[in-house]
Amino acid sequence: MILQHLPVLPLLIPLIAGILLLAPPLATTLQRQRVAGLVFALLQLLAAIGLLLQVQQQGTLVYAMGEWQPPFGILLVADRLATIMLTLTSFLLLCVQLFSSANDDQQGKFLHPLLMFQALGIQGAFLTGDIFNLFVFFEVLLIASYALLIHGGGAQKTLANMHYVTLNLAGSALFLFALGIMYGTFGTLNMADMQQRAAHINPDDVQLAKSGAMLLLVVFGLKSAMMPLHFWLPRAYAAAPAPVAALFAIMTKVGIYSLWRVHSSIFGDDAGELANIAEPWLWPLALLTLATGILATLASKTLRSLTANLVIVSIGSLLLMVALNTIESTTSGLYYLVHSTLATALMFLVAGLIINQRGKAEDRFVQARSVAQPRLLGILFFLAALALIGMPPISGFIGKALMLKAALASGQASWIWPPVLISSLAALIMLSRSGGTLFWRARGESASKVTSHPAQLAAVSLLVIALPLMVIFAGTITEYAQLAAQDMKAGLNFAKPLSTTVPGGDGA
Repeated sequence: MILQHLPVLPLLIPLIAGILLLAPPLATTLQRQRVAGLVFALLQLLAAIGLLLQVQQQGTLVYAMGEWQPPFGILLVADRLATIMLTLTSFLLLCVQLFSSANDDQQGKFLHPLLMFQALGIQGAFLTGDIFNLFVFFEVLLIASYALLIHGGGAQKTLANMHYVTLNLAGSALFLFALGIMYGTFGTLNMADMQQRAAHINPDDVQLAKSGAMLLLVVFGLKSAMMPLHFWLPRAYAAAPAPVAALFAIMTKVGIYSLWRVHSSIFGDDAGELANIAEPWLWPLALLTLATGILATLASKTLRSLTANLVIVSIGSLLLMVALNTIESTTSGLYYLVHSTLATALMFLVAGLIINQRGKAEDRFVQARSVAQPRLLGILFFLAALALIGMPPISGFIGKALMLKAALASGQASWIWPPVLISSLAALIMLSRSGGTLFWRARGESASKVTSHPAQLAAVSLLVIALPLMVIFAGTITEYAQLAAQDMKAGLNFAKPLSTTVPGGDGA
């Protein structure tokens, strides 16, 4: 019976967890919140893995909330693409929850429930089958992120949050305009319905539909930090507490996911006059994003800002794979998306450990007192750096090799190879310099007595272990990603009779 309801569990678990963590008796002590938060995060990961396995066996699962059938009700769609993202988010949440349980949750109130509400918004965006609910879940994750960004207070966080909130409110307004245009031209916001109607849209509405699609490109570009809408990211991510920044690593990927869902599926090859409408824009914007990320990487002054700028570099690489729009590019993009999210989250957490032990210098690239655990933190930094650069034997090497191979197969190697390889070189230069400064340029003062908490090390260890596991199971992961890419290329089909029985409904 519970298997029948698996598609809704990734939403119900964080929703219930967030409410319970705000109410007595869990809200009265941090210890209870920590234990409950870890239990709920673990349950969420198990639900995501269970859903992934079920989708692998049965294909796409469709769940109609409240027995309202499409196109009228809230539709949850669990396909291979969604389950990859759900599993990644749940694993990241578990690591962040564990890291936060050390001492970050003492710097302000409501960290644990906010993490749950953030996960609710992110997972809802991955599961929804219509664009209006995509907007709703965007707002849920954004509202939680506004509060998470200023967790612990401080002028720097407040200033970064003001920019972040202002830009995202503007993005939400544009999203609403786009939804109005889309509903006016298509008569529906159900993704599968829109895909079926795209090729047969009234000729008088084509220009209007194109303007709506381009507005959505702007919105998703803002969410994914695509050039020139990227400037909010470095300041926001660098100002956020370490576990919050680690969870934010998945947020830009929501924008990439939405581009795949909307511009590669609804406005894909079969969309008539609307086919691949974003492609001519994606190519130059992706290259500009990569170039901007590389330059910003070379100018970074702290480890957190360096990592944030490497997020922009990874987004530029992923946008190139979206623009390439082949099964091979989508497969490699999915593998690299998972790797880059884990690697950047790992570096943000390592930066948090370094900040705790380095005193007032925090993670700035200046001479300062040595950390209390130079060998341990040095090894963790080295592993995270290898992952971000994309060097063997860490999974980043496979991810970049797959992307280069996809570019070669499509005949676009001359456009993609140079920026991708230069970005790796820039990351190698800056991470080498930063590692030398952080660990070798000590002033000779007595080292800090603050050491890393076991819960923090456990969280970091989970991420470190995940990266070589992605190498060991690269074949399985790539095969699953390839099936997800083939599903995307085949188009959305969940407006047809449901592929799984809906409780109380009449699905096939």
